[in-house]
Formats: sequence, structure tokens, C-alpha cells
Amino acid sequence: MPFVAFLLSSASHLRYKTENKISMSTRTLKLTRFSAALIVFLGLAGSARAQGWVPFKINTGGNDLNSVYFLDSKRGWVGGDGGNLSYTQDGGQTWTRQPVGTKSAINDIYFRDKEAGFLLAGNSIFVTRDGTSWTQSRIFAPEEFEGADVELYSVRFSSKKKGWVVGSISKRERVVDSILVYTDDGGETWRRQRAPSRVELIHIDFVSDKRGWIVGDAGTILFTRDAGASWVKQNVGVNVTLYHVDFRDDRNGWVVGERGTLLRTTDGGYTWTLIPTNVNVTLLSIQFLTDDEGWAIGRSGTILRSADEGRTWVRQESTTKQNLYSLNFNKKVGWVVGGEGVALRYERRD
Repeated sequence: MPFVAFLLSSASHLRYKTENKISMSTRTLKLTRFSAALIVFLGLAGSARAQGWVPFKINTGGNDLNSVYFLDSKRGWVGGDGGNLSYTQDGGQTWTRQPVGTKSAINDIYFRDKEAGFLLAGNSIFVTRDGTSWTQSRIFAPEEFEGADVELYSVRFSSKKKGWVVGSISKRERVVDSILVYTDDGGETWRRQRAPSRVELIHIDFVSDKRGWIVGDAGTILFTRDAGASWVKQNVGVNVTLYHVDFRDDRNGWVVGERGTLLRTTDGGYTWTLIPTNVNVTLLSIQFLTDDEGWAIGRSGTILRSADEGRTWVRQESTTKQNLYSLNFNKKVGWVVGGEGVALRYERRD
């Protein structure tokens, strides 16, 4: 507004100085041109605001939201602490609680198709076949792990029947092992597979039925090219915790983690390049919508955008300082959720 006020003041001053030298019609023409320019300026400013991240209200009782997943522009779920799960079928205008039957934090939500969904809460996997009712598919009790506690973080499917879950095993709040489990019957049963790492495994992503990646603590990136029959470590060159991995195809992928770490590969992870982000906060999620356009989020309300395949990143206005934990774009509409139930919506303009 100060800039607009300046323009108005300047126009008034100009009229005062020249009122005895120009005709009324000329003054009218100048004012008309000025008004048109002002309307264009305000219109562009309004358009820019419309394309930003807009806060949405979801009643969580002040609990954090840890995960968001949208099937399309209308149907979506958010999950968080205390087993809180909410569902919308009108694009986020209204939200309805869905009972899950747990008080554990919901760490991840994922849908294999329009009806079959999976969520992870504490040491349990829950399944829905209709998008409405949820049942416990598998619990990893401490008795199975010599009294140790299991925490599950990420679930993804590489095909209709084959799915994977990663997490950690802890004793007295100290991680003692990783956990990697899979299903080959669409989530009816789950079996453990030993991973070539005992550190905390945090996120998993598949680009095909054969090729997938897992990221975790101490700069860990694991890769499979044989549908998970075997996993090998990839050389990264960093030792920070890595929280999220996203691959567009067999070759192009990105990873984010602590202290603003962002890694990029163009050869399937055989080599990784550290990309400057100009932020020092932990980045927690990343997603590329096209080969060029990508988004990353993290602590302290951090949102970054790239328009050049992830080579450079620009910080965006988020309207919040809350930690942002989960990011999900479905075509043109994006959602971010985080601390104390914060939820942000973004609509892309072509």
C-alpha cells in the first residue's frame, strides 16, 4: 500500500503543477491512464496473493499433523498425534473425524488406489478398503523384539500386491535396529526382511515394481533394483539424517534432511550432488510435480520451490513459523500440514 499511496500522491502533485497549462480533457486522459495502470497493478498483486499458500482450519485440539494425502482435488486425509485422522470430500472446505482405534501418532497415510489405503500409527499398520472404516492389519508388539518398541514411519506400494514399510526399533528411546517389512498379498499379511543397515529408516519410495530407495539416519540411502529381494547402500557423502526421498523416474531423484540438506541425482543414485538451499533448518519432505517444478518443506515454516529440475531453490512465504511435516500435491492442488494442526493449501496456476 505505501507504493500505491506514493503513486496517488505523485499524480496529485503533477496535476497541481500543470493545471494552468493543460486542458481538462488532457487531465482526464492522464487520470484515466493512471487509473488503468493502478487497476493492473492491484490486479497483479491480488493474483500473486491468490497463488500463495493459504491457511486452512482443521480441528486437531492443538495436536500436530504429521501426514497428508489427497486422492484427487476433493478427497483427502490428514493424520497426526493422538491417533487423530480427519477426512474431506470437498477439497478441504470441511473435515470429518474418522475413528482409527489408536492413540498413537499417525506417521504416514498412503493409498494404493482410490479405495485401498494404509496408515501407520506407532507400531501398527491400519488398512481401509472403502476409504471410510479402518482396521488394524498388523501390530509389531514388543514381545516380538525382546521388549523393544517399534515405530513405523513410511509405507509405499510398488505394485498392486507388493508393499513396503520402514521404521525403527528402540530400547529406552535409543534406536537399536531398523525395521523393513513387506507384503505380497495387498496388505493381508506382512513379513520382516533384514535391511543392510541398523540405523533408523524413515522414508521409502518406488518408481516401478523393481526399483526403490530408502533413506534414514546417518546419511543412509538404500537401493533395490530387484523388487526388494536385495538392498544395497549408495554412497552419499553426508552423515546427516535424511527424511524424505522422491524419484520422478529411474534416474532423477531428490533427498532432503537435516541442516538444509538437499541431494540430487540424475543417474539413479550412483552419484549424489549436494544442492545449496540457503537454509539451515531441517527439511522434512520433497515432491516434484514435473521434471522442472519441485517443492520442499521443513521446520520453522520453511517452504522452498525449484523451477529448474532442483538445481536452485527459492524460499516461499508460508504464513507460519510452525514446523511443516508433510507435503502432498495432486495435480494442481497442494497441501502442507504441521505443528499444532497447521494446514496450508496451494493451487497452481498455468
